[in-house]
Amino acid sequence: MSKTLWAPWRMEYILSEKTGECILCLDKKRTKDKNRLVLYRGAYSFALLNRYPYNNGHLMVAPLAHIANIEDLTSEASLEMFTLLQESIKILRTCLKADGFNVGINIGSVGGAGVEDHLHIHVVPRWNGDTNFMAVFNDVRIMPEYLEDSYSKLYPYFNNLKI
Repeated sequence: MSKTLWAPWRMEYILSEKTGECILCLDKKRTKDKNRLVLYRGAYSFALLNRYPYNNGHLMVAPLAHIANIEDLTSEASLEMFTLLQESIKILRTCLKADGFNVGINIGSVGGAGVEDHLHIHVVPRWNGDTNFMAVFNDVRIMPEYLEDSYSKLYPYFNNLKI
């Protein structure tokens, strides 16, 4: 008997027009922050949910400046990004009850960066027993919660940050 796993949310990305613009660069007005799933903006960095996550709560911390290399970060941006990373993990532990995390930076296409010209740190929450074996089969992931619901849960915590 054949079984089908559906992931219709992927079609939005597949069919979307690729503009060549950086998907991590934010506008100054903040009018599209909720639509872009931006959780927090600081003076030098920001956090947003990954639109194509590995797990619920998968977010990214990135500099506001469009830079590709970690060595090009200013001291202020480095400090703020790492502080935002720490605060993001605290929030994910509190709000989503995450038991652990995968945290990583992929630099350059050879290093696995999907967006290689805008540095970013991935924060993927993990839970005991969540092996998420489905990712092994046909690039399918099981997401028990819609992105908008995750955003609504997390945003109030990030909205109260004072970094």
